[in-house]
Amino acid sequence: MTIYDFTVKDAKEQPVSLAEYQGKVLLVVNTATECGFTPQYTELQALYETYNDQGFEILDFPCNQFGHQAPGTNEEIGAICTGRYGVTFKQFDKIDVNGEQQSTLG
Repeated sequence: MTIYDFTVKDAKEQPVSLAEYQGKVLLVVNTATECGFTPQYTELQALYETYNDQGFEILDFPCNQFGHQAPGTNEEIGAICTGRYGVTFKQFDKIDVNGEQQSTLG
């Protein structure tokens, strides 16, 4: 099984087959909007802008499991990312990266 065999939900909870990204370079990130590392969105966006036209994609999966640093809905998280950091790369539904509800992608 490869990453391209997975189907995940986007930030609007619609299914997205990761097969859509086959042939591209992927950076899959787990993020939190109220973490000390949140300014990383600025750097991630710069990376995306620099390399996207060469087939580079960032897939952002927020997670609220670590210190509850990604509270809010997908819409609220998206508003922070686009409004505060100018994010234009793809954001997905919040996932759990461990425990009973762990994402199969995680």
